[in-house]
Amino acid sequence: MLFRNIQVISFQPTYKSNQKLLYKIFANTLFTGQRLVFVPECHSTNSLASELASQSILSEGAVVITSNQTAGRGQRGNVWETTEGMNLTFSVLLKPGFLPVKSQFYITIVTSMAIVDFLKEQSVTSTKIKWPNDILVGQKKICGILIENAVQRDSIQQSIVGIGVNINQKEFAVQTATSLSLVAKTDFDLNQMLNLLLEKFERRYLQLRSGKLTELKKEYLDNLFGFRSLGSFISDGRRFEGTIDDVGENGELILLVDSKSERYFLKEIAFVI
Repeated sequence: MLFRNIQVISFQPTYKSNQKLLYKIFANTLFTGQRLVFVPECHSTNSLASELASQSILSEGAVVITSNQTAGRGQRGNVWETTEGMNLTFSVLLKPGFLPVKSQFYITIVTSMAIVDFLKEQSVTSTKIKWPNDILVGQKKICGILIENAVQRDSIQQSIVGIGVNINQKEFAVQTATSLSLVAKTDFDLNQMLNLLLEKFERRYLQLRSGKLTELKKEYLDNLFGFRSLGSFISDGRRFEGTIDDVGENGELILLVDSKSERYFLKEIAFVI
């Protein structure tokens, strides 16, 4: 597949004059975002990152970003909709060969906590993670995450972390979405927000790489929507009440239902909010 208008940027990017949105990396990171691929428009940054990675064009920490993602993908086969030039839609390439396949959910934990860190720094204190990785502010979705792993034997060869954060968008097709601008009642510089978010992301990833799994898991649970409180769920057409007790090693949601422990994977259960 041939991708046109790709710009690979290190520290001193050059831009065409007709490009409306410019990105320059000044993040205080070791490797995350220090190589950046910008395309004015693409179907999916995850798909583009995967294609470029298969050609050995990208190194770990490379970021693929677009100002207009036309067919962004989310969990459960959902579509991530975004208005051109208003939000952050990008993917980060990781090569976490140190992480066993059984522990791959920690990439979800790292990414979710990075978004929480980023939003809290913008004084958004009502941030929660809706299992497994939707980021909510006041029970409205502000960020979606899609992680696609390539596994080789017992380790993860590469991980493409797709992130969509609503920054300056004011109107949404659904009432369950919000943006940083709506919450903070001001507009934000997308380039600055990208750099701040990449710093948070790398800090959490390095925490994972240094083996601090217990600490990461605790912080994830502390920020998990509905943790240790009674909530309503639907599974296999059945509506019931349960309490989120834990998240398993493989990312499964562990509920206490009528004092019994039950485990559910992603497509097996839905929240009733």
